[in-house]
Amino acid sequence: MDEQKRIEHQIELATRAAALVKDEPTGHRFRGFAEELKRKLRRMMRRGQVRARAYELWERAGRPADRELEFWLEAERQLEEEWEERKGVGDSS
Repeated sequence: MDEQKRIEHQIELATRAAALVKDEPTGHRFRGFAEELKRKLRRMMRRGQVRARAYELWERAGRPADRELEFWLEAERQLEEEWEERKGVGDSS
């Protein structure tokens, strides 16, 4: 099972457990754990998107040597801008 699937499975289990336990503090901890896992999953997915964008930028630039950080940072900047734009569009609906 790959890392993403494993985390998705853990989120599902923690969410189910939170709904089933009668002890509120324990349910709260399960919900908190599920939220923490969701944040981790989002970070993993974003890293993958940044990696793909950085590679694309590097290829378009002619595959120059020793400029990995430059392309990584530019990819992060571009994607962050896109995510903010999407968030803004979603907020105004």
